This record gives sequence, C-alpha cells and structure tokens, in this order.
Amino acid sequence: MVIARLLDTLDALGFVARHLHPPHFEALVATLGDRDVALRAAAVDAAWPADLRDPIERATEAALRACDGLRAAAGSPDGVRLAYRALRQVSRALEALYPLAAVLPTVSRFFLASDEWTIGARRSDAPTGVLHMGNDTSERGGYSVFVPEDYDPARAYPLVMALHGGAGHGRLFLWSWLREARGRGVILVAPTASGDTWSLMEPQVDSAHLANVLEQVAQRWQLDRTRLLLTGMSDGGTFTLLSGLDEDSPFTHLAPVAASFHPLLLTMAEPRRVAGLPVYLVHGALDWMFPVTVARTAQRALTAAGAKVVYREIADLSHAYPREEGSAMLDWLLDAR
Repeated sequence: MVIARLLDTLDALGFVARHLHPPHFEALVATLGDRDVALRAAAVDAAWPADLRDPIERATEAALRACDGLRAAAGSPDGVRLAYRALRQVSRALEALYPLAAVLPTVSRFFLASDEWTIGARRSDAPTGVLHMGNDTSERGGYSVFVPEDYDPARAYPLVMALHGGAGHGRLFLWSWLREARGRGVILVAPTASGDTWSLMEPQVDSAHLANVLEQVAQRWQLDRTRLLLTGMSDGGTFTLLSGLDEDSPFTHLAPVAASFHPLLLTMAEPRRVAGLPVYLVHGALDWMFPVTVARTAQRALTAAGAKVVYREIADLSHAYPREEGSAMLDWLLDAR
C-alpha cells in the first residue's frame, strides 16, 4: 500500500510542478488533497525487508517534505520561492526510489513515460543506470548521467545534455528527463554549472565545462555524434542558446525551454553555424519571468537566420518545466535526418 500511496503522491507533486503559476498557487496546493495524510498512515503500517525499507522510507520522507513545504508556502508573501524550494524534494524522492525499479515492476513502470516501453536485458559490463560524477548537491561543476540499463556497446547512443535553471543543480534536474530517456535508448547527462548559475556573462567558462563533460562520457560509452541534444530550462535554456550557437559547439540540436533571448546574440554567431541548425523552442504563454514575446522574437530571428525551428508555445505553461515535451523532443531528435 505504501508504494501505491507514494507513487500517487509523487504524481500529484509532479502536477503541481508542471502547472505552477503564482496566481494559481493556492488552488494547486489544494489538489494534493489528503494524499500526504494517507501516505503517512501507510508508512506507519508498512513492513518491508531491510534492503527495500531504506529507499522506501527515504523517498517517502522526501515526498512528505515536499508536501509540507508546499502547504507552508501557500499564503506566504514569499510563496513562489518557497514552493520551488519544496519541489526540489521531489527529485530527492525519485533518486531514493529509483534503485527499486530493478526489483519492483510497479516502480519500474513508474520510471517509464509510456506503458508501451520496456527495458531489455543487460548486455554489457559497462556501468549503467544513474551515476554521479563529483555531483553531490553541495558541489558545483560535476555531472550526473543516466545510461540505459540495456546499454549495448555495439551501437551508438544519442545523448541529451540537460541544463538546470538558475540556482539549480544537475543532480536534481536529471529527474526531469529520466523517464523519457529510459525507454528510448538515450544517454542523459545533467551537468551542474561551475558557479551559482551558468556563466551567461562569460560563456566560454561553462561551454568548456560542457565540452569536457561530453568527452568524459564519450570515453566510457558509445555516442551517436549526429544526435547530441543540448537543452535546458530558464538560465539553462538561455545558456543552451548562448553556448549552442557558438561555432565550436559539439551539439547538433538545441532545445531551449523558458529561455531569455536577445537578437544581438545572432550577430555574434557564425552564419554557417546557424544555417540549418535544428532548434526546438519551448515557452509558456503564462511565463512571468521571461514573457512569451521573448520566445516569439527568438523564433522569428532564428528562422530568419536559417535555423530549422520547431516552436512550441504552450497555453497553460508558466515558468515551469513541461515534462510532457520531453517525449516530443526525443521524437524530433531521433527522427531527424
């Protein structure tokens, strides 16, 4: 029962994160209902073998901290900031729970974005699953990586490098993409900025960092160099454009989400880099940090410069990550010719 309650609570928290918009915040918190009460009660009665108890307890505690934090934020003048802080606990819950995907089919299905996807048998002694390279949440400049459990060294894998937002962390942002990547045969990398956020004023700093991370990954796993997607949210989306438009960028596809943009950026880019470059641009019509007019300007400017732009303006999206776009981005990346 506790697993069912936990997964239901995590789904509800995901709904809040996806639809978070300041004017709707208190109504969104109300959609949690009594899930946290039911989860606490189920956790008290749960009896699990020792090897399963610890991850379940840690995931449950993190999910309950998220619920408590959201309820405390409702009505606070600093509610939105407190809500974002509370929702970081969802990533901690997912990280604690994920190892059980190897032994509990219900948990494994939860970490797949489609019921139609399956995970094949292990094919290699290469390390797979979720790995962290100098990327504790107290550290900067490391990265986390997910490698499909059925990784086959005989084939080359597309890669998604996903950049967190301002004051975020790669270890936490990894979970925004894992369910989509896990069932599609994609290696996922979530680096952490060298500083508090990406080096927007000195892009060469974190551009070098991303290139170094990419090469470290390529030394351990086989990559498809024709399908390397750089994507990111908020400051991570802005840096996706800032770094990805540079002619030395190793990335073949860009997908900025909720990003800022200034047309002067294109005056600094080499025309041959932009011409034909696949760009998947996502923005919310309700975005309160970077108004949607910024994205419309980016779409027009990039198209005029010759980029192959897919533009997705989402009517009910605020300044939040639309996880449902991950599958569409992968369709676009994997089907690209």
